[in-house]
This record gives sequence, structure tokens and C-alpha cells, in this order.
Amino acid sequence: MTLNDTLTTPALIARGAARYGARIAVETEHGRYSYAQLDAARIEAARALMSCGIAPGDRVAVWAPNVAAWIIAALAIHSTGAALVPINTRMKGMEAGAILEDSGARLLFCCGTFLGDSYPEMLAAHRPAALERMVVFDGTPSAARSGRDERWDAFLLRAAGTTLEAFRAREATVRPDTLMDIMFTSGTTGRPKGVMTTHGQNLRGVHDWASIATVREGDRYLIVNPFFHAFGYKAGWLAALACGATVLPHLVFNPDQVLERVVKERVSVLPGPPTLYHALLNTPGLAERDLSSLRVAVTGAAAIAPSLVERMRAELGFETVLTGYGLTESCGFATLCRGGDDAQTVAQTSGRAMPGVEIRIAGPGGAALAAGETGEVLIRGYNVMQGYFRQPDDAFDTVDRDGWLHTGDLGSLDERGYLRITDRIKDMFIVGGFNCYPAEIERLFSAHPAVAQVALVGVPDERLGEVGHAYVVLRAGSDASAGQLSDWARQNMANYKVPRLITFVERLPTSAAGKVLKYRLRAAAAAASDAAYDAQS
Repeated sequence: MTLNDTLTTPALIARGAARYGARIAVETEHGRYSYAQLDAARIEAARALMSCGIAPGDRVAVWAPNVAAWIIAALAIHSTGAALVPINTRMKGMEAGAILEDSGARLLFCCGTFLGDSYPEMLAAHRPAALERMVVFDGTPSAARSGRDERWDAFLLRAAGTTLEAFRAREATVRPDTLMDIMFTSGTTGRPKGVMTTHGQNLRGVHDWASIATVREGDRYLIVNPFFHAFGYKAGWLAALACGATVLPHLVFNPDQVLERVVKERVSVLPGPPTLYHALLNTPGLAERDLSSLRVAVTGAAAIAPSLVERMRAELGFETVLTGYGLTESCGFATLCRGGDDAQTVAQTSGRAMPGVEIRIAGPGGAALAAGETGEVLIRGYNVMQGYFRQPDDAFDTVDRDGWLHTGDLGSLDERGYLRITDRIKDMFIVGGFNCYPAEIERLFSAHPAVAQVALVGVPDERLGEVGHAYVVLRAGSDASAGQLSDWARQNMANYKVPRLITFVERLPTSAAGKVLKYRLRAAAAAASDAAYDAQS
């Protein structure tokens, strides 16, 4: 069986069952599934979906944390030719209801209670009419509006209503060009948009990502990144299952608990945002733990310092540390560092284009810029989305006639083709006529030995128009004042880049995927400015 024969998830899992059989595919505290058992489980759930009337092209949503049933449900959705709609677990009922309505989902898989919230109850007042059925992984579908709502175990009994022959016929209709999922963007700047991608383009990216990251058979892959995000889903459990690795889902990040699992469960692959590694490195008693199983780390989503890469190798024991870049609109994949890249390259770039992907830095009008010049990052290749669900005009604005995806990110390419992300276009601010790129300044600041993390936003200033406001998390046991950091910044960067305001915080606000939520920092800065004005009035 060739790679082209496994460019659908049903084929991928069937191949895994034949190749790996009794090897454990998914392992949780509640049980484990071998590759053969996972294949059987996704077939059972897919037959149940067909008995519920789910047809090819229908949308089916999953709103739950990282549990084994999430993976089984997703594979079942894929196997029926329907499109998976992952929903962010941090969303409340109104937000989830909007996603369900915009996607036209007919069925929702969700958890009962997570972090104290009942998902069925949160959704009850915001449930769209098109949602015919809710299947609850754990607990009872309380506050149900429909008599069709049921528990996961009751739902699986419906498999008997669809023959295996009927399922095999349906499964055979799933092709590489079949719509695999509709992933809604975060929506921090407006109503979320549903990004459509197919089986073939996603699985090509999955195979290439896993190959470059050196994920392999027998690896034990702890997935802290949420399954509703491409990092936990496509570069997460799909990549693991493509290689014969064991998926170890993790519900909520806690550094002590993660390190405990690394030791006890001999974790070898542990991707995550920089915040994850900072937290692990600052955990008391780190040196006393046996972390010798750790082998591969892949990070991104924020600026990091070369010292972090070096500490990850020296103190956490990773052989391979890579950074990468991608968007929901590019299947989550675009660039990745390569094994052997030095700490400076890993920290200060996002790697180079993955096979079959082109990266261009464009100036005004879309003309390609030379190496070292800063412009908008454009992506072209098999990985570019099919469009936005029911919003074709927005897709036309995002992907041009030549197939280039306009990312809205600023960056540059070096002579080797390695990408350096400067910032989001919208995050750039101007200090006295000079363009300031927060990501660049954050990288510079990360070199300070007392700084664990920093995030910069532009705020209004009467004299200069805008100035930088830095929110800083100090390393555990470190001590530094705002004045000391300002003095250091003046010695190490151009004066216009030096933040005029510095606020120390215990942690930065982040999305579930680890991306810093700068709109919250802007709101905090605006509130502080208003309070200062009121005090002077």
C-alpha cells in the first residue's frame, strides 16, 4: 500500500490495523485501544452515524476535551464521508451555538461536564434548530430539547441498524478530495469563519510533518495541545496514528502532572507552545526526575529565545527541538525546522517550507521581495484551503487568483529559505514614524536572563503617536524591576523599540492552543490608561 492509498483517514486507520494490530494506538487512564480495536471502534461508531441518517457531506461537530472518544468520533465522521466540525472547549453556549448554526451541523458529540461546566446545559438556550441529535460522551444529556439526545453507549447500539456491507460501500466513497473537516478560526477579530480542507491535503501534510519531526513507530506521544486545534488534531493524534505511535491524551495542562506522566509513561514526543516548556523548566525538582525518554519537541505560536531551546535540550533532554508555522487555512502546516538546525535557527525562525509548499514574501501589489526584506507571508501549495464554508467572497479575498494564500503575517526569508515571522500586520504599531513589530521586540527581550515570557502591544501616546507596552513574566527565582529592564532594552535595541511601559504579570493570557491573546492585553492597557486619566482629573 502506497502513500497515495492512505490519503483518507479510513484508509489510514485500516492500514494501521493491518500493520500494527495489537500495538496500542490510544491509551488513557480509563482504558486502551490497540490499532485493531481502534479500527473496529471507528467502524462501529460510523455505522451508528449512518443509522442516525448522517449522509456524505453532512457536518458533525465534536465539543469535548482530549479523550479517546473524541478520536473515535472524528474517525467515524470521516469514515462516513461527513465533515468534522471541532469546537473549542473554551467556548460557552452562545459561541458553540453560533458555530453549530453556521456549520449546519446535524449531530453533536460533546462531553457532559468539563471544568465545572455542563456542556448540554450551556448549549440549551442557544441550540440551533438544525441540530437534530446530541451524543454525550459521559453523563446524561440533561436539559435536552430533543428526545433523540443520548449517551455515547446508547448511541453505539445504533450500529446494529447499519450492516457492515452498507458501511463498506459508504467508506469506499471517501476519496482524497472528500471534504474532511471545517475548522472555524478563532474569531478574535470578528465572527469565526469555517475553513474547509480535504482528506488528501491534510494527510499529505500529516505524513510530511511526522517524517520531518521524526515521529516513529513505538513513540509515546503525549498530546497536551487541544484536539480541536490543528496542533493537537492533525500534527497530534493523526500524525501519531500515521506512524504507529501511541497517543496519550492529556486533559488539562499542569506542569507537575505532565512531568509525572513523562516519567511513569515514558513519553518520547511532547509538542506544545513555548509556555508549556517554560512551565516545565520552572517546575521544582525537575533535575530529580527521570526524563530520559523524551526525544522530540515541536513548538511555535510565539517568539522564543535560543536559551529556551538550549535549556530544552540540556534540562529536559530532548534530542530534537523544532519550530514550525502554519495556519488553519493551510491545514495547520507550512514550514518546519529540520533536524540538526542550531538553536539560533530554531528559536529565531519557523523553519523552511515543507515539501510541496511555496513561501513568498510579498510587497505592495504582491511582488516577491528579496531575501531579508520584510513583507506579507504568502503560502501556495497542496495545503491551501478549499475556501470558507458558505463565505466564498471572503475566500476570494484570502486566496488570490494565482493560488497564493495571504496570511496577514509579516515576515522575511533568509538566503536558506528559512522564514522569520515579524508579526501580524494588524499588530504592527508606529512609534514616531518608525514601524515596530512586537514579535521582533519580544525576541530581543527574551534574551534577558530574568525574562521567561514577554508580550508587547502598541498603545496610544500623545507625543509619539504610539509606544510599546510590555507585559512580562519573570523566570522563577529571578528579580528585575521595570527600570532595570528598560535600561537593558536601551542598551540592546533601538530607542524607538524600547517599551515605554512595562507591567509584570504572573502569566500571559493565552488561547487553548497557547497563542497569546493580545486583544486582552490591549484591553488591559486601555483600562489602565483610563484609570490613570480618571485619577488625574
